[in-house]
Amino acid sequence: MSIEWHNVCGTDDLVINSGVCALLNGQQIAIFKVGTAPDAGIYAVDNFDPQGKAQVIYRGIIGSIGDKTVVASPLYKQHFDLASGECIESPDQKLQVWPVRVQGNSVQIGTGAN
Repeated sequence: MSIEWHNVCGTDDLVINSGVCALLNGQQIAIFKVGTAPDAGIYAVDNFDPQGKAQVIYRGIIGSIGDKTVVASPLYKQHFDLASGECIESPDQKLQVWPVRVQGNSVQIGTGAN
């Protein structure tokens, strides 16, 4: 199945080591720009915290555990790997991960990849 790409925000809307929230097809997606310019990576994960039962992941704190780049939930502080969505403390919890790319000055999220 091919990926359909959707513009969700501009690259200027992202702040390094911080998150924003976008709404795509009724789904809240947390988008993070991590690292230092110009090599900053962009990640997109589900904004819904499965433990806190709230749409808050975009407000989480970015960090690292070992070689994993993570976001800590602002509610209960559990850590989610931004690349895989896996929860470090509770492997049974996982965030959906979205493909993301930059085209010109637009950040795009991919759907239909599964």
